Amino acid sequence: MKEPQRREFLKKGSAYALFFGALFGCGIYISPKLYAKNSFLRPPGALDEKEFLATCIKCGQCIQVCPYHSINMYDITHLSSVGTPYIDAGKRGCYLCDLFPCILACPTGSLRHEVHSAEDIRMGAAYISDINGCFAYMGKKVEKEDLKPLQSNQNEREATVYENYKNYEGKECTICADMCPYPDKTNAIEMVYENDKVFPQIHSKCAGCGVCAELCPASAISITPRYEEVYT
Repeated sequence: MKEPQRREFLKKGSAYALFFGALFGCGIYISPKLYAKNSFLRPPGALDEKEFLATCIKCGQCIQVCPYHSINMYDITHLSSVGTPYIDAGKRGCYLCDLFPCILACPTGSLRHEVHSAEDIRMGAAYISDINGCFAYMGKKVEKEDLKPLQSNQNEREATVYENYKNYEGKECTICADMCPYPDKTNAIEMVYENDKVFPQIHSKCAGCGVCAELCPASAISITPRYEEVYT
């Protein structure tokens, strides 16, 4: 390679290196800030999103000890949140289990160790996203084909949930209110009667655990993370 060509090559190479280096640096700086503003449904006791991202070491211990297999791990498509735990309420809610093994297993306090009871949990809030789809509101009984295929029961706790869920076949639907894991269910959700209609009403003590969203046969309930609380 001649000297002028060599110089031109090195010049362009340096320019490209600076450009992509700056782009990569901006991505590292901006990405966590953007994702810290997003609100994922984190496991119980999670710190605010920015602090959570700064302290979670992505060890997966909370995932391993969850008895209901409620906690998943974000993949690489979630940028700065890759490897961090989250809950997909549509597939499996958090059952607010006793002693909160996920919190006990967290080595950094990303899941706050001072949280000891369901009353301390504030993951988000449930809301009725499709009242006209609600079986109770429409006066529709639960049929066998309406019951969701729940995640395979791998232990006694999950088997109990599945058995209780199946018992609603042929009955009026009160699944969300009956199977809510909050200690005093009526403080979180209850069935109300108004203008000859029956429907679930969400109350302010709702922990946003997502069990009602998971089990609702009509998928009429959604969960919004705690940064975007909505009540009906």
